Amino acid sequence: MARRSFTCGALVAALLALFCSGSVAAEPFPFGKELLLDAEPMRPGKRMPILLVEQDGNAQIDLWCRTVQAHVEISDMAVKIEAAPLPEELPAMQSAGQCTPERIKADEDMLVSIVQVTEWRREGDAILLVGLVTMKFRPATN
Repeated sequence: MARRSFTCGALVAALLALFCSGSVAAEPFPFGKELLLDAEPMRPGKRMPILLVEQDGNAQIDLWCRTVQAHVEISDMAVKIEAAPLPEELPAMQSAGQCTPERIKADEDMLVSIVQVTEWRREGDAILLVGLVTMKFRPATN
């Protein structure tokens, strides 16, 4: 009887260790879905940063004013983002005054932060990109 109790306890402990270690498959990264930065809008523009990562690793990062192409490698919870440099020219399709000096600086800061990301994880429906700065993205609903 004591042996049976020990065996059941060992089994429960092993299952708890398995679940706590993250060895159980988590939801995969949402490839092919637009992920919108969870942040307050920067006025005067309405544009918000969006990350779109395709299954092959090609990505597009729409920043506050500009857009850059990137390559993203994702394995389990690790991530590596290699982004192209910011283009010098501002987008032609933006309304007058939308790319203020503050938004242009925010583009530079966000690009620096996003290439320093080393891991990702889910928090409810959100995706957290973790590096020196943690950025939260939510699936776009439009």
